Amino acid sequence: MRRRLAVASFSLAVVLGCGTLPAAAAAAGPADARQTQTLADTGRSTTVKALAAPNIDVTKVRAHLSEFSAIAGRNGGNRRSTTQGYRDSVAYVKGKLQAAGYTVTEQSCTSGCTSGAGPNLIAEWPRGDANNVYMFGAHLDSVSAGPGMNDNGSGSAALLENALTLAQQNPTLRNRVRFAWWTDEEQGLNGSKFYVRSLSSTQRATIRAYYNFDMVASTNGGYFINHITSSAAAPMKAYWDSLGLRPEENTEGAGRSDDYPFEQAGIPTSGYAMGASARKTSTQAAKWGGTAGASYDPCYHRSCDTLTNINTTGLDRAADGIAYTLWQQAV
Repeated sequence: MRRRLAVASFSLAVVLGCGTLPAAAAAAGPADARQTQTLADTGRSTTVKALAAPNIDVTKVRAHLSEFSAIAGRNGGNRRSTTQGYRDSVAYVKGKLQAAGYTVTEQSCTSGCTSGAGPNLIAEWPRGDANNVYMFGAHLDSVSAGPGMNDNGSGSAALLENALTLAQQNPTLRNRVRFAWWTDEEQGLNGSKFYVRSLSSTQRATIRAYYNFDMVASTNGGYFINHITSSAAAPMKAYWDSLGLRPEENTEGAGRSDDYPFEQAGIPTSGYAMGASARKTSTQAAKWGGTAGASYDPCYHRSCDTLTNINTTGLDRAADGIAYTLWQQAV
């Protein structure tokens, strides 16, 4: 996540177009093997069974993190967007996706990005209604100070394993799913800004919601959701509620990560985060554990943001919540 910058205030009224969690599914709960949904079928009320979301193997997520760490180690200790460390991170993610059957696009950022920044990486699973796209993204670059394992190897790795799991299970999709790994986030959200600017008005209208994952494994973290009361956030909140986590609004991250360009374009957004440099309150420590008065991530934008700076429990909960949201919105 980029540091907070002084920006002009921005107000946007968004009409949320994505579906909320069906009442029957909410009653059944994310832990059930199947969720029951009632759909309109030519005027009749028809009950169908929706396959439950898979459990994402956190050991596989951590394996992706280990590869990002090794890449940084071979490239000056970081994966900044302008470096070979970033390009090698792109190549790793792209190789995994292509092996799983995705068609993957490297989108060069030709304006607005730091000179020499590597590409965005976009992958779409070719199933479901292309006029109803649910998009899931995370920034892949780090700051120059360190390898960026929590910021944002954590979100990138959780997203990658979700994409691979979707390909492996290959369920019947009613809506389209698109994944993105963004360049140059740390320099001003530049990769995601470029992507959104590159979309036509028709293309923007097909994106029903964008979900962002930035720093989802903070060692002293909390459980935060962007726009927690919105329709887009409903499945994300439902999953964390089912774990008794009592998540809160991600106020610290507002306007500071790659969901913001989508929000500015009128696209509904949400996402998970566990916090950056802000300090945990005593109320939050009583609810979630950890140390009151200390930063959510004591290694934020520092050289110590290594593999030891990962909250595996939080990472697991975020990865599974991504899967739950994806299955609710698209499967």
